Amino acid sequence: MEHLLSSLRAVAEPTRLRLLALAARGSFCVMEFTEILGQSQPRLSRHLKLLCDCGLLDRVREGANVWFALPHGELGALARDLVARLPAGDAILESDRRQAARVLAERARIASESFRVKGADWDEMRALDLPAAEVEAALLRLVPQDAGRLLDVGTGTGRVLELLAPRISRGLGIDASKAMLALARARLSRAGCAQCAVRLGDMYRLKLADASFDVVVLQMVLHHAEDPAGVLAETARVLRPGGAAIVIDLAAHDRQDLTARLAHRHPGFTDPQMRDLLRDAGMAAAPPTPVPGPLIIKLWSATTQAQTNPAAPQEAPTLMSAL
Repeated sequence: MEHLLSSLRAVAEPTRLRLLALAARGSFCVMEFTEILGQSQPRLSRHLKLLCDCGLLDRVREGANVWFALPHGELGALARDLVARLPAGDAILESDRRQAARVLAERARIASESFRVKGADWDEMRALDLPAAEVEAALLRLVPQDAGRLLDVGTGTGRVLELLAPRISRGLGIDASKAMLALARARLSRAGCAQCAVRLGDMYRLKLADASFDVVVLQMVLHHAEDPAGVLAETARVLRPGGAAIVIDLAAHDRQDLTARLAHRHPGFTDPQMRDLLRDAGMAAAPPTPVPGPLIIKLWSATTQAQTNPAAPQEAPTLMSAL
């Protein structure tokens, strides 16, 4: 009871309620909170410390930034319940929501600045002076000649689809950026990749049928994800039993400048981290393939569990039905 009372006392203040309401919309860092609420960093840091101390906020350091979000579990449920009871039409909360939308749009703009400057020639591996050709060669060694149906999550300018088009029967690229999708469509059209298409989508909530793909590729995606586990869970859901996921990403590094310059949420991944993420998503990981360079790139491949006693065969959902 005392812990509950402590949590309630901590939140019984207007600024801390506003912080909880914002955290219910996603993760923010201190500087973003200062922009949204128009208050000083020292003042907000004190409020955030009180909310973290009582368990109503989680504090997670990722590279150069510290991010604050609602926790899971009972205290997270309490925080969400309190936020749900706030008056929807409150003028201050509405102003906070508008400012939060502006800050999030600016976050996305910063993350995509290089995309707009360099257009279809932009590629994050090349922007980081990484060995893109060697990575593509390693990817080709992992993808069979008759790969079947392929999903490219975070397709960007569509390079992975273009590279693998000769080996697949159907290809679909998903990206959250309309500008990137326009570039990808132009690339695929020039290359004559008629079996490939792209669409706007959310990698956390793929609007695709279960078990509808044979291969899923995630190239330089997970280090931008706020919830890599959620992305891989969706990946496993849309893979057929025995299907393959290929994660191409940075190995763990200490280049904190990248987290700020390119809006990375994670400073790469260690092999145990990736193995655990894949295992928790229901996939069995194979030994990774490293590609040396200024930063080490790794290709982690994994397969979903094959059915041991399959039911009567049913017609598999076609990719075109999802387009």
